[in-house]
Amino acid sequence: MKPASILLCLLLIVSWCAPGSTQAATFKSEALSRSTQMIVVTTSGWNAVDGRLQRYERATVHEKWHPVGDPISIVVGRNGLGWGIGVIATDDSNVRAASDPVKREGDGKSPAGVFALGTAFGYASQPLQGLKMPYLNLTPLIECVDDTGSKYYNRIVDRSVVAADWNSSEHMRNVGGYRWGIVVDHNGIVTEENINPPEPGGGSCVFLHICIATIRARLDAQPCHKTIWKPCLAGSIGRASHCWCNCPSRHMSG
Repeated sequence: MKPASILLCLLLIVSWCAPGSTQAATFKSEALSRSTQMIVVTTSGWNAVDGRLQRYERATVHEKWHPVGDPISIVVGRNGLGWGIGVIATDDSNVRAASDPVKREGDGKSPAGVFALGTAFGYASQPLQGLKMPYLNLTPLIECVDDTGSKYYNRIVDRSVVAADWNSSEHMRNVGGYRWGIVVDHNGIVTEENINPPEPGGGSCVFLHICIATIRARLDAQPCHKTIWKPCLAGSIGRASHCWCNCPSRHMSG
């Protein structure tokens, strides 16, 4: 499967990527024109954490998009969204207002925009049956580098085969939500070396993954304890994407 054949559109509720939107015709790209599967994520505003995910498919690139299944509740970064770096430029004034937030390293935001989905990953030594995407088994030595001073910034690396020059990284095997996940191609994370290299400080380690959150709240003055599984769209788990899920009365991070 070609990396850009599945796209992730991570946007506000007024979405110019959603099939049928009037703005969609304005933002044509090669990636959009040759894609047959798409995931559209929308939230109610820049600071919103909860959102909705809808899958779309089409049999050929010449046909119209149609929704697949029901919408799924999701969570994004703990501070909402900010424009990111994807397959469609978002620095145009027709897309981005001067007051819109822009994704930066460590800001607790998920990137908004249109992104290809890259390698799937997980704890299991073998991928799920039927998976057509590349798969990476997360051994204890697999890390995603979020140190802006490293030449491996926004790269997933095996510590045993590279010379570490970073002071900060995600040890992906130690993140519970990374039991199953997919790399989101934000800021050049899955591009070839020296082709559209990551912008230092532009945000790193953005993944679509399962969120396991233990939430506490009060319902009718009684404690609420439960574990919820939700898709989570966020980056830099240590400081930018504690997965937040719904429980009556208030949010608590997992």
